[in-house]
Amino acid sequence: MRFGLHRTLLLALVMMAGVLNYTDRQIIAVLKPMLEKELGWSDADYGLLVALFQGAAAVAFVFAGWTIDRLGWRVGNPTAVGSWSLAAIVHGMATTLGEFKLVRVALGATEALGTPAAVKTISLWFQARERSLALGFMNAAGNVGAIVAPLLVPVIALSYGWRAAFYIMGGLGLVWVVAWWALTRLPYFRTPPTSAAVTGGAKVPWRTVLTDRRTWAFAGAKVFSDQVWWFLLMWMPDLFTRVFGLDMRSFGVPLATIYAIAAFGSLAGGYVSGRMLAAGMSLNRARKLTLLICALLVLPVPLVLLVQNYWLAVALLGLTLAAHQGFSVNLFAIATDIVPQGRIGTVISIGALCGNLAGMAILQAAGWVLATGGSYAPMFALVSVSYLLALGWLHLLQPVLKPADAG
Repeated sequence: MRFGLHRTLLLALVMMAGVLNYTDRQIIAVLKPMLEKELGWSDADYGLLVALFQGAAAVAFVFAGWTIDRLGWRVGNPTAVGSWSLAAIVHGMATTLGEFKLVRVALGATEALGTPAAVKTISLWFQARERSLALGFMNAAGNVGAIVAPLLVPVIALSYGWRAAFYIMGGLGLVWVVAWWALTRLPYFRTPPTSAAVTGGAKVPWRTVLTDRRTWAFAGAKVFSDQVWWFLLMWMPDLFTRVFGLDMRSFGVPLATIYAIAAFGSLAGGYVSGRMLAAGMSLNRARKLTLLICALLVLPVPLVLLVQNYWLAVALLGLTLAAHQGFSVNLFAIATDIVPQGRIGTVISIGALCGNLAGMAILQAAGWVLATGGSYAPMFALVSVSYLLALGWLHLLQPVLKPADAG
């Protein structure tokens, strides 16, 4: 499927924003062993920090989608990237646990703008049959960021110190902002091609949004599925250290491999449902069948705690995150399918809010369990069934998926 040069460039920038988003949020996970040693953190301290990030993002999501719907795609994207990049840079200036709490809250609050800005841009610039694949590329970008972080951040931190990792990675976001303004000033980008395109100033009807079953079908599915992503994103480096004895120098390649597999799942999930639709399958069947396949692929993940070879764990975790990404792509696609264009950003933010609250809970729970001598077993048991629960919730509230009207 070809998107054309201009839309390909636009999608490339959206993807690069996703790379930076996930790199900036994961730096602290990669640096956990170094920061614990230098600053005296415990597992509970780290669990609190990552939970604060999730909590701040959750609160910010209440307003993030509304803000993006008001600002529009052109202004919303650089506002998002520029603000979270500055928050990432400030991490390098923190010295105490209290200061890290503040900067994690700032990063979470500003990164909340990223997802609704990206999804709204894709919903405006790509037609329905193109969206799942375009969203697949968008989701894959997050995996690239998760690959970059464990490969690049240790090199920077071990060569120049952990503060330099925050300065350098955050600074790249400011370069992105300049590139965005240079591209979107071109005449081609004056008006998106979709018929319902709104570039800014849309009035979001909150009462209508909050009483719409479509909103809560999407949000509930995000609760069950997003917690898995956040748990693995923030605790996998520790898992490889704690369970398999890998240090910061050696867990980079396994983590990068896992996220590379996950990126493939993102593209595959978008491609498969898009092909089903192109072959004439109904929207309801194509999306839900893809979700079911992804949910079933996650079931074996508790075996991670039983294998002796960490590369077997890499394979299981890679399969799990590939399935997650395929599931996530199709959830976003469903939202753009069934939710009216004028409130896409708001609904995406409500879903992200609910997903982040669930992520905050499991991150904090993991810290408590491990700090009191427990194991990863309860979290992985929950992970294994989360996607079946998400699909069940979605089907309960939306037995038949129907394309949205223009309202």
